Amino acid sequence: MPELPEVETTRLGISPHIENQTVSSVIIRNGKLRWPVPTSIKKKLPDQKLHSITRRGKYLILDFGNGYLLMHLGMSGSLQIVEPTSELRKHDHVDIIFNNKQCLRYHDPRRFGSILWTSKPPQEHKLLKDLGPEPLDKQFSAQHLWERSRKRRVTIKQFIMDSHNVVGVGNIYASESLFRAGIHPRRAAGKVSLEQYKLLVKAIKAVIKAAIKQGGTTLRDFTGGDGKPGYFKQRLNVYGRKGEPCRQCGKTVSHCVMGQRATYYCTVCQK
Repeated sequence: MPELPEVETTRLGISPHIENQTVSSVIIRNGKLRWPVPTSIKKKLPDQKLHSITRRGKYLILDFGNGYLLMHLGMSGSLQIVEPTSELRKHDHVDIIFNNKQCLRYHDPRRFGSILWTSKPPQEHKLLKDLGPEPLDKQFSAQHLWERSRKRRVTIKQFIMDSHNVVGVGNIYASESLFRAGIHPRRAAGKVSLEQYKLLVKAIKAVIKAAIKQGGTTLRDFTGGDGKPGYFKQRLNVYGRKGEPCRQCGKTVSHCVMGQRATYYCTVCQK
């Protein structure tokens, strides 16, 4: 599943090609995504300028002046800039074509993603209004996590993966951040001290920044806006390394399932 770094990589990849460009047409080949793609965008978007592309959590927000497209890549979605006449692949569901002859093409084999339209401020949308802070924003702090975690019995890994507490810390990045902070993933969130949360927040920021710099994490079929895969997988310390030696102490990396998600950790480095 594309996580925050993959979505940010996509945003950075597509923005230079279509920001401040005007839409000429919209093609919907298959609108049956997680929610139906609103056919009204075929009339709303032509002749509208795309003012900006921003991101909130794993949602891309395209500002057209008369409203906003909210785009989510789901489990297997991707956005690429292509020639409007380029050969279609199976699962190329939606094209947004611009006057500069650039086409934003939405591809999604599993169709768990979404393309939604809202005329209201996007932060008021039901899918965005209750999201926690962005991991790279100043509002995301150790104090914030510590206060929200008091008396919570949920594991620290599940706690930081909850988008109400912080957005974008998916399964891979949760495992990697907890390793860097030296915190066992099964520890109760309410038992983590403020000093440990300071280490964890620092680790989350470092992991997310590194993943964005490397272009995201390719595990299955993610590609960025330029069609190239992400490369952060080469730098993973514990995720996907069950039975291999810990890069820090040499102990065998352990594996378990938490909340139906694979979890990787070192029993020596993470207490």
